[in-house]
Amino acid sequence: MRITLNGEPYEAKGTNVAQLLDELKIAPGRVAVEVNLSIIKKTEYESCLLREGDTVEVVNFVGGG
Repeated sequence: MRITLNGEPYEAKGTNVAQLLDELKIAPGRVAVEVNLSIIKKTEYESCLLREGDTVEVVNFVGGG
């Protein structure tokens, strides 16, 4: 399905947030995910279904000092 991922068109194979992160090889522990301007709780990654045309933002947390 076609979505917008971090501002770019993307053809997603997965149907939910957890599958999308797996597809992108992103560990879910250190990211925040927003779908259509709503923050998705980590406990909802499996149940949050993606739909054609959704806008998804994935933000990685990186430590520094």
